[in-house]
Amino acid sequence: MVTQNPISPQCYSDSGNDKHSSIEVALAEALAAYGVMLTPRASGRFERFDAPDKPKGNGNGWYRIHGPQAASFGIWHLDVSEVVTLHGASDPEAATQARLDAMRDRERQEHERQQQAAKAADKARRWWAEAGPGDPGHPWLAGKRLPPYNLRQRGEALLVPLYFEGELVNLERIFPDGSKRPLKGGRVKGVASLIGHLAGAGRVLVAEGWSTAAALHEAMGAPVVVARNADNLAPVARRLRQRMPAEVGITVCGDDDRHLPAKGKANKGAVEARHAALAIGGDLLMPQFCDGCESCTDFADVRLCRLGGGHGE
Repeated sequence: MVTQNPISPQCYSDSGNDKHSSIEVALAEALAAYGVMLTPRASGRFERFDAPDKPKGNGNGWYRIHGPQAASFGIWHLDVSEVVTLHGASDPEAATQARLDAMRDRERQEHERQQQAAKAADKARRWWAEAGPGDPGHPWLAGKRLPPYNLRQRGEALLVPLYFEGELVNLERIFPDGSKRPLKGGRVKGVASLIGHLAGAGRVLVAEGWSTAAALHEAMGAPVVVARNADNLAPVARRLRQRMPAEVGITVCGDDDRHLPAKGKANKGAVEARHAALAIGGDLLMPQFCDGCESCTDFADVRLCRLGGGHGE
C-alpha cells in the first residue's frame, strides 16, 4: 500500500542548502516516500508511472522535471500533487500550477484515447461489413471442433464482434495459432459479443472467451454473452442485468484458473466470476473436470477433453 510521507510532503530539502546532487535524485527520494521506486528522467514532458497500490499497468502516477532546480509529481487516485526543489519547501503557487498542468495533460491523453477508439471503431465497422462468414475449416475452429456461430473472417483471421452500448466498437481477431488481438487503440473495457439471441430467452449465460461461450451455447442452447476476459465479467453482467427483464435469469460461467494458485497467484477466473454473480444476484456455474485431468480450465476444454480431442484456448 502507498503510505504518506511522515514529514511535510512538500519539504524534500534542507532550507537554504542544496540537499541533493540533482533534481532527479530529489524527485526519486520524494517518489520513494510514496512507495514508488524509479529513476526519473529529465525529458521535460509528463512521464507516467504505476501507482504501487494498483494493478500493473495502471499508469496512475505522473512526474515532470521542469529544469535543473524543480520537478513535480502526482498520484491521481490519492489526489496527490507536489513540487520538488533543491532549495527548501516548494512554492504553493508552483504546486497549484503543477496540479493544473497535470489535469490538462490528463484531459489531453483522454482526448487522444477517445480519438484512437473512434478510429478503431470505424475500422471495425468497415472490416466487419467487408468480411465473409467464418470458415468452419479454419484451423483454430477445427481444433476446437466448434462451428463459427457469429464469427466472420478476414484473411486468415476470424473476427469476433465486440459491442458497447449496442454499437460495434472493436473486433477481436483470432489467428490460426489461437493468438487473439483486438484492434489497436480500440475500446476493450466493458465490451461484449453474443452467441444466440436474447429475445425470448428465459436464461442468459455470461462467459469469458468465445470458445467457452460457443461450447456452452452448444450444450445448453441458451444465448451466451462473451465478456472477452475475467475483468469484463462484472461490468458486462451488470449492464446485461439492467437490460434484461427481471424474470430472465443470468448465470455467470467462470473459468477455473486452478494452475495459478500453485504459482502464488489468485484463481482470477473463479474470483471474478464469483464477484460478477454476486454483483447482479445471479447464479454461478463452474466447470467440472474429468477424473485425473489437470490441464483443463474452462467449459470449452472440458467439452474437447470429453470428445477425446485435447484442450486449450
